[in-house]
Amino acid sequence: VVQLKESGGNSVETGGSLTLSCSVSSYTYTRLIMGWFRQAPGKLREGVAVIDADGSVAYADSVKDRFTISKDSVKNILFLQMNNLQPEDTAMYYCAADPFLALTPSQALNSRGDFGYWGQGTQVTVSS
Repeated sequence: VVQLKESGGNSVETGGSLTLSCSVSSYTYTRLIMGWFRQAPGKLREGVAVIDADGSVAYADSVKDRFTISKDSVKNILFLQMNNLQPEDTAMYYCAADPFLALTPSQALNSRGDFGYWGQGTQVTVSS
């Protein structure tokens, strides 16, 4: 079982920054592919950033050069540093993880629903 809990969502103005955190509890699996996804009202869930067990990463084109995904493997925390936030970044952000997903980070980014474990989400709102 893998348990995920996000935090760090907030309301910010355009151009602001936020760091999302996802606490990962995995008592069975030590190698996980993990990612951040987001869903805005009326839109499909989309991949934002993915990092695999070896540290390879992939980003959605819309967030490249603004967002950074990272992980603390000792404390089992996944991060998403978000800079220069724009109103179109407004969404519920979800942390996802899977111990068996046999995809590259780029493939996993576009998978939407293939991850086996999901957090409850944290809201990010960017005002103009």
